[in-house]
Amino acid sequence: MEIRPATADDVPGVLPMVEQIGALHESWDRAKYGRLPNFPERYRRWMTAQAQNPSSVFLVAEHEGRLVGFLIGTTDREIPIYRIEQYGFIHDLWVEERYRNEGIGRQMVTLAIERFRDIGVTQVRLETAGPNEIARKLFETCGFRTSAVSMLLEIAP
Repeated sequence: MEIRPATADDVPGVLPMVEQIGALHESWDRAKYGRLPNFPERYRRWMTAQAQNPSSVFLVAEHEGRLVGFLIGTTDREIPIYRIEQYGFIHDLWVEERYRNEGIGRQMVTLAIERFRDIGVTQVRLETAGPNEIARKLFETCGFRTSAVSMLLEIAP
C-alpha cells in the first residue's frame, strides 16, 4: 500500500469514491448533503485545482496500481476576530470497504496533519456527519476532539 500526494491525473480514479461518499452522506441527511445533478463534474474541477494548490493536502492510497482511498483538505482563513488566522480543513476521507481496518485512514490523516504543519498551519479541523460514529472514533485516535456541534433547521419557503 502506498499513500502519496495526488495529482490531477488521479482525479478520475477518485471520482467513484466521491460518488460513494456523496451517496452515503445524502442517505444520512438529504437536507444537508443533497447533491446537485452535476455533482461529479463540479467536484472534479475542484479536486483538480486542489491537486495543484500548494496550500491544499490531497492524498491517495494506492494498492497494486488501483486507488483505494483518498483524503482532501484545504487551508482556510478564519474571520479576523480569532487568534488563529488560518487552519487546515479536511473535507473528505474515504477508504474502500475492502481495505478498511488496515490503518490506511489513520495513516492518511496523520500524513495530512504533517503536511499542514509543513505549510505553516497550526490547527486542523473537520466535520463528520451525525451518524458517522466510525469516522469520529478514527479522528479521535488521531488526536481530534469535539469543539463544536453543528445544527441544522430547514425553513419552509
